[in-house]
Amino acid sequence: MSLPPTAVRGFKDILPEQARLFRFIEETARVVAERFNYQELCPPILEKTELFTRGIGEDTDIVEKEMYTIVEGSADSLSLRPEATAGMVRALIENNLAQGGKIAKFFCLGPMFRRERPQKGRLRQFHQLDVEVFGTPGPYIDAEVIDFLHTFLTKLGLNDLSVVLNSLGCPDCRPLFRKALSAFLEQKRPALCLDCQRRLERNPLRILDCKNPSCCALTLQAPSLSSFRCLKCQEHFDGLQDSLKALNINFVVDDKLVRGLDYYTRTAFEVQSGQLGAQNAAAGGGRYDGLCLKLGGPDIPAIGFASGLERLAMLIEQSNQSFLLAPPSPDYYIALLVQEALAPAMILVQKLRALGQKISCDWEVGSLKSRLRQADKAKASKILILGPDELAQGLATVRDLNTKEQVCIPINQPDLF
Repeated sequence: MSLPPTAVRGFKDILPEQARLFRFIEETARVVAERFNYQELCPPILEKTELFTRGIGEDTDIVEKEMYTIVEGSADSLSLRPEATAGMVRALIENNLAQGGKIAKFFCLGPMFRRERPQKGRLRQFHQLDVEVFGTPGPYIDAEVIDFLHTFLTKLGLNDLSVVLNSLGCPDCRPLFRKALSAFLEQKRPALCLDCQRRLERNPLRILDCKNPSCCALTLQAPSLSSFRCLKCQEHFDGLQDSLKALNINFVVDDKLVRGLDYYTRTAFEVQSGQLGAQNAAAGGGRYDGLCLKLGGPDIPAIGFASGLERLAMLIEQSNQSFLLAPPSPDYYIALLVQEALAPAMILVQKLRALGQKISCDWEVGSLKSRLRQADKAKASKILILGPDELAQGLATVRDLNTKEQVCIPINQPDLF
């Protein structure tokens, strides 16, 4: 006898409870986006592999070993999107969405795919809110994007959150820091983990993001980004901090905070949660002014962030917002006591639903006792009874399951229910 089928490792069914949480998160995101005047943009989940190799960087873990790629090595190679920013930039360029120098503000919601080791809050198919702004280089839009994220998380009812900031410098000053960091880490190479020994050759800044305890200890003595920051980058970072103070958003500066992708420059930020353990980032983002140009488009400054819905759902569950987990209760359970009640009940149910009532009906005929039991299981507020006496008079008996009060209402007047 063959075994029953199971889901692919790292891919999970979104069961009704979590689907309700996802819906709450997505609806909250759309409400906040509307207030901030951000429009929804939905790029496809399948893109040309070249978009990610050029945009994210060939030396990143995502491109090297985490992408789901089809027809690998071919000129027609396609990949499931591992993140949304590159696709958003491609859509911006291809559809000329920032023409005339206008500021373009977008968000998208949907699944992403990475072939990495599944762990708490991290799956191979995961879902993200992605928010991006194109067309303005100043620190004030950076503050607005962080304010968007802060407002969104607050509206979800989350707490125990902290905003962490850094400035990664720019093409003028970051190469100097990279050179100093590489020289320092080269002396420590034998003590680095295998991944960081490989990163040392290609992307040494990623070593600052390593969670391996020995690598974390080594980088405590590493050169500081702030020591190499140019005047323009420092002014931008100061402007961002002043703006966040004006918005009453508390933050801390962490000189070791970096982003995992090549395209980031200047502002980097995370919102971290004490409820998630070592992998504590609930959302993260930053500025990527050179990415549009790198992908063959105009030189458009940009900033954005991404937040994983699975992680947010975990945080919401831990915050005891149990009302979000409960299925919605129907207004009425329809109790059919005789076969002749089926046809009139179907017409009445259609009319009640058209009036906005939530109706539960299993279309099974049974005794009043059994129907009351089913109404209780459905957690209905009221039971609507159709038996022989009701049908003879063209009525329905409505009983409030909390107060036990009941009334009779003509079934041809659904607006009275």
